[in-house]
Amino acid sequence: MNLAKLKNKISFFSVQTESVQAEKGKNSNPSAFMAIVRKEFTDYIRSWRILILGVIILLACIGSLYTAITSISDAIDQAGKEAETLGSDLYLFLQLFTVSDGTLPSFITFVGFLGPLFGIALGFDAINSERNRGTLSRLLSQPIPRDYLINAKFVAALLLNVLLFFSLGLLVMAFGILILGIPPTFEEFLRIFFFLCLCIVYIAFWLNLGILFSVVFKSQATSALSSIAVWIFFNVFYSMIINLVSKSLLNPEKLTSVSEVLNKQGTVLTLMRFSPNYLFSESTTILLSPNVRSLGPLTVEQTVGAVAGPLPLSQSLLLIWPQLTGLVAATLICFAIAYLSFMRQEIRTN
Repeated sequence: MNLAKLKNKISFFSVQTESVQAEKGKNSNPSAFMAIVRKEFTDYIRSWRILILGVIILLACIGSLYTAITSISDAIDQAGKEAETLGSDLYLFLQLFTVSDGTLPSFITFVGFLGPLFGIALGFDAINSERNRGTLSRLLSQPIPRDYLINAKFVAALLLNVLLFFSLGLLVMAFGILILGIPPTFEEFLRIFFFLCLCIVYIAFWLNLGILFSVVFKSQATSALSSIAVWIFFNVFYSMIINLVSKSLLNPEKLTSVSEVLNKQGTVLTLMRFSPNYLFSESTTILLSPNVRSLGPLTVEQTVGAVAGPLPLSQSLLLIWPQLTGLVAATLICFAIAYLSFMRQEIRTN
């Protein structure tokens, strides 16, 4: 009897100990996730590759700001004439992001070109570098969920993107206040804020694409080249392919009515919007150029009764809502594929 009672007590205490340890493990999970995020964020900051790209982006944005400042007087004169004829505002601070004197591209051009490279540089070796060093199996042998690793790498890279591009945006605004001598209006500030958020979403797509290739390919060089190949395809060749398709679709000899022309042009625009670069370009144009009131062809009947002048911020956001939704959807799809592939992979010790 005593032996049976002793066994029951031992089993009871063992069950209690296991439940306490499990409860401690649950409570320590958030802290473990944040520890991985801090570690990855620190590694990104200390990486020479990221530092070099960050300095290049900073110098490029400063150069674009300089060209905008040198040509801001001409832009003010032109905007003043438009304001007199249309009764609109000048939107000087928005022109700091869009105006260029021709020697260097504008701020949004640099972001559209260098932003994807920065996202790819953050993500192309996120997983395969850990696997090649042999640290992936040792890290996953710890009492932490496997998805913490890929989630923490994405969160750390996203935090770095937010820090960098919001700092650049505030830097441009600060120089604009010092040089122009006037603060931005509340609507200009909101447009710049949404523009920076759009930049983060756009770069997050290329970040997740790099993470996806880092999960699929074991070689870091292969994942980097694959990511850059996709970027070059959408940045250079995709528009060429669509232009070739549009020549056959918009052949004047085959078009018989205005409605058919509009339908064919709508088809060409739909094909172009499969490119994340084109979605980003359309969205930034509407956000930073309020005088642009449409993203597609309009008939004379559609323009009758339209009030000349810039769009309010709410209407601009409604106009780019499909583009923003498409970018977010593409980002989530890339991350979901990378997440599922990583969770199903077999991790072996070297």
